[in-house]
Amino acid sequence: MDDEPAENISGGDSGGGAFAAFEPNEAETKSEAVVDRLGELYWQKAYGGRDGLECLVRTILSQNTSDKASQPAHDALMERYGSGDDLAASLAAAEQSELAETISSAGLYNQKSERIIRIAEDIVETYGGADGFDRFVREEPPEDVRETLLEMGGVGPKTADCVLLFAGGRGSVFPVDTHVHRIARRLGIAPADGDHEGVRQALEAAVPGEKCGFGHTAMIQFGREYCSAREPACLDDPDACPIADLCDQVGVYPETGEVIDPADAPESNGK
Repeated sequence: MDDEPAENISGGDSGGGAFAAFEPNEAETKSEAVVDRLGELYWQKAYGGRDGLECLVRTILSQNTSDKASQPAHDALMERYGSGDDLAASLAAAEQSELAETISSAGLYNQKSERIIRIAEDIVETYGGADGFDRFVREEPPEDVRETLLEMGGVGPKTADCVLLFAGGRGSVFPVDTHVHRIARRLGIAPADGDHEGVRQALEAAVPGEKCGFGHTAMIQFGREYCSAREPACLDDPDACPIADLCDQVGVYPETGEVIDPADAPESNGK
């Protein structure tokens, strides 16, 4: 059984954001050319406007699991604890065992429930509730928001960047999950040995800010459909990949069927 839904929940019709057509132009970087191609293949969207706490909760639930597992946990949490400004107070007062049971489909539910309650308590104390937290995420300097989020227990760079993108609507934010980390390095648009932060910095430096959001969500979808970890489409057919002409195939060897981490590939590998 496929561990992922058919469509990235952040990019599909139900994933929020607004479709925004970008005028075709000649990309200034290879990274922009990749994002443009993926936008044509999937979607071009401008993000922002989600509730900050809900976005934070959703992203925590998605850690170390798939959308297929985390989405039911998110839906059950929202049904049980409410939404809007009431969500922060409800979660802050939640019984940890009850919340853990509610989100059990997402895995690591004891750890995640403890994080969510602790973060909700902090939001109530610091911002007065979810509405105050929303204003902070949307109005304060992005670097300050990111630093504050990273200081919350259990919030890493990808989670912080997703909140900045989907709730804050901040441009020039390109969250890096496992799909983006793998694909950007395979393509040769990020250092082969780059960690998640190194890949993020490379992409944000080379992709126009207004394209970073859909670049993130479309690259995830591309990873699910074409450029999986073990069986990228180009192994069977060089023409099966819609961005083959832009790919350096770092760590991918169609002639032998071998696939390795780009960090372990010889420097000479690539087109």
